[in-house]
Order: sequence, then structure tokens, then C-alpha cells
Amino acid sequence: MPLGLGRRKKAPPLVENEEAEPGRGGLGVEDPGPLGGGGAGGPQMGLPPPPPALRPRLVFHTQLAHGSPTGRIEGFTNVKELYGKIAEAFRLPAAEVMFCTLNTHKVDMDKLLGGQIGLEDFIFAHVKGQRKEVEVFKSEEALGLTITDNGAGYAFIKRIKEGSVIDHIQLISVGDMIEAINGQSLLGCRHYEVARLLKELPRGRTFTLKLTEPRKAFDMISMRSGGSRPGSGPHLGTGRGTLRLRSRGPATVEDLPSAFEEKAIEKVDDLLENYMGIRDTELAATMVELGKDKRNPDELAEALDERLGDFAFPDEFVFDVWGAIGDAKVGRY
Repeated sequence: MPLGLGRRKKAPPLVENEEAEPGRGGLGVEDPGPLGGGGAGGPQMGLPPPPPALRPRLVFHTQLAHGSPTGRIEGFTNVKELYGKIAEAFRLPAAEVMFCTLNTHKVDMDKLLGGQIGLEDFIFAHVKGQRKEVEVFKSEEALGLTITDNGAGYAFIKRIKEGSVIDHIQLISVGDMIEAINGQSLLGCRHYEVARLLKELPRGRTFTLKLTEPRKAFDMISMRSGGSRPGSGPHLGTGRGTLRLRSRGPATVEDLPSAFEEKAIEKVDDLLENYMGIRDTELAATMVELGKDKRNPDELAEALDERLGDFAFPDEFVFDVWGAIGDAKVGRY
């Protein structure tokens, strides 16, 4: 079947954060200590898995990015549950957690927590800070924003293109959550929905953005970053393996991504930014996982429609994704 014919939407959005079986294990806050994390072991080959009470506990250490004691969290299977565990550890409403970075308290988009956490990674949670309302005159079709989301209902700015419309507005920064456009609430929207709304705003008109910036530590007060550089790429975990958070089903412990997978994910993430104005390593990783064993672009298109139908990817994008995965397989980086 030629690519694009007979394609139809079948799947719900990638991230729904369905309710999962609650994990066991307590939370607590301890005295500040050195960065560290938990390890994991698996059952011996050929033996049935141990009962839940005997399975290894994955314990992660966390702090609030603006400063706090160190907390211990465990028993989560997706991003929404992770934020809930962090909020419980620090006695915060779960809605206060905007996003997390790994191994740095700074708003570093290269260290943004996506769908995978290294087993020895330290989690820094960024919570809501100052709210602001900004009027923007759309003098050009492209605003210069790249949007991502936290997998739990908040879309925020991941990159600001140098010299762009937004770059000239000092009140807008990387890490700002986009709460509303012209009074329309965006809470619960995915990044691609927010990017589409921004793109559809008429040129030559003024619009209003309602934003919330992450609460800053003292050494971050004057910082305004343009975000990660194109092609800099995420490093998915620094421990012996990674905990893969899934929107459907339980989280799983996996080996670190191979060199092919890391490069393919980076290239597909770049394509997402070019075509859709978003960056999402979890989405890119899912697309690479779906496409790495497919024999041709038509099979990839069918797999994307089956799993990620709500994104309605255009045919030319699917061709480019197929090419990016193929290039990474043969080492054409």
C-alpha cells in the first residue's frame, strides 16, 4: 500500500498517564547528602519472577531545584506518578511541580527528564514561581519558540531561537510554562497542540501569553538561557541502566540506549522540531522503537498510525523519519 493511503487515526495521545497499580514503598526527606541513586537487580535466567514483596526497590534521590533537603522517592511508573511522589516527599501540591532535570538544579534543557531515568541519576524538581502576563506582537510567521511538555499536562518553552520575535522580549525565558494564549487555558494540552495554536495566530496582530516561570535559586536569578543547542542531544541516563517510564503499562528497567538508538533519537527529535515546533525525546524514542525493525516506509507509517495516530504525521515527515533511522543504522551521523 503506498505511503499515506488508507492511513487513519486509531490511537489515543502518546501520554495519557493512565492510573497504574500503586507501587509500594514509603517516602521521606532526609538530611542533605551526596548525589546518588539506587541500583536494580533482576531475576535469574530461567526462573519465574519473584513475588512483588521480594522484587528489588528502585529508590531515587531528589531535591527541589531552588534548594531543599534531599528526599527519597520510589514506587512510580509514569511521569505523573513521579511528580506526585516528589510532591508528597516535600509536602507540596502535585500541581506545583513543573518539570524535572537530571543531575543539575539549573533550567538546562539538555538535562530535562523525559521518558527515561538513569538508575544513578539525581532528580531536581522545578516548581512554580512567578506568574506573568506578556503581550507579543507577531511581526513574523515564526515566533522562534520550541515547545515541549512534562507529560502531565504542562507545556513549556524549551528553546528560544536567537534573533527571533520572542528573543527580543526579555520577560520570556526558557522553562516558562505556557498557561494560556489570549485567555484560552492550555493546562492539559500537549506540546504539539500549543505549537499549533501559536502557529495559527495571525501575523500583524498582538496576542497575550500567560506564563509561569520556575522558581529560581539565588544563583539563577539573572539567568536567561536560549535553551539547548540544535544537535546537542540528550544523554539518556548516566547509571548502569535506565528506568523507562511508559504512558501504557509498567515502567521497566532497560540497558542504556545503544549508540545507534541515541543518534536515531536525536535525529528524529530534530525532525520533530523542524516539522512541528516541539522537542520530545520520549516521543522520538517511541518512533525509533517502532521503526527500527520495519522493512519500508509504508510499514513505519502503519505502525505510527496504530500507536500515535492522533499526531497525524504528514507523509513527508514519515519519509524523513525513515531516512533518519536508516542513516543512524549504517552510521551516517
